[in-house]
Parts: sequence; C-alpha cells; structure tokens
Amino acid sequence: MKAFKERWEIQNNWQLTFPFLGILALLYTAYLFSKRIIRNFIDRQEYRWLYYILVLIAVSILFYIMLRFFLWCFKKLENKWVTTYRWEIITIFIVFALTGTSSVRVAKPILEFIGFTRTLFPDGFFGGFLYWIVRIIIILPIYQILLIIFGTLLGQFKFFWEFEKKMLRRMRIIK
Repeated sequence: MKAFKERWEIQNNWQLTFPFLGILALLYTAYLFSKRIIRNFIDRQEYRWLYYILVLIAVSILFYIMLRFFLWCFKKLENKWVTTYRWEIITIFIVFALTGTSSVRVAKPILEFIGFTRTLFPDGFFGGFLYWIVRIIIILPIYQILLIIFGTLLGQFKFFWEFEKKMLRRMRIIK
C-alpha cells in the first residue's frame, strides 16, 4: 500500500477514494461491455452457467485491457495536464466519465420535453441523421455546464475552468 501511495502521490487516506472509485468504475464498465457482448452469442436462460463463466472471463480480459489503456493515457497526459498530484488525474478522468454519461442522459428528457422525438422523423437515413444532429447540439451546452459542476464537486474547479475556457476559445465562442 505504501508503494501505491507513493506512486500516486497520496498524502492523506481520503485521497485513496479516487483510485478506488476509478477501479470500481472500470470494473463496472468492463462488466457492462462483457454482458452485452456475451449476450449476443449465448442465450442467457438456456446456458446460464456458461453465460456467467464467459462474462466473468470477458470482464477480466476487458478490465485488464482498459486498465493498461488508461495507465498509458496517464503517462501521456501527466505532463500535458497541470496538476499538483498524480491522483488528481484519476479525479479528472472520473469527472469526464460522469459528465459524458450525465449529459447524454439529460439530453433525452430535454428533447422529449420540447417535443423533439425520434417519432417526429420518418424512418431512414435523413430522419435519424437530423435527430442525432439536433441531439448533439443540445448535448454540447449541457456538457459544458456539467463539466464545471462535476469538476467543482470533485475539487477540480481550477483545472476544468481553464479547460472550459480553452475549449470555448478553440470553438471561437470567446476570445
């Protein structure tokens, strides 16, 4: 545990919350992906025992692959992102995950509230394409707001405020 704390520059035990949450989120994501993949190949009701064994194996493999990928991302972004401690990078990844998931979830009820649903458009390429274009346009401002909210709640307001300003400059919304 001492080596883990030193590697992630953890001074207080409460800071262990972020790596723990990151590992839990990674396990849950691996589980959701594995369940969806295995369900396409095996009938869950008929081969229940085989289904659970394959899901467990797939979770292990996906967890390992995703963990290696994110550790590689940490190395690449460690010098690019300005943080005081390494554990803050985990917090930033958690904020991005929460924001992305939440903005997609919040956009659907907003679109339904204003009466913009998929049934409004005829089936086919153009109708689906138009629906998704409008949905992405709705998601963008929601994402920006939630990024600041979640960043503030997890103690990374300064990082996300600077990130937000940089993003808005690139989109040429502010100078």
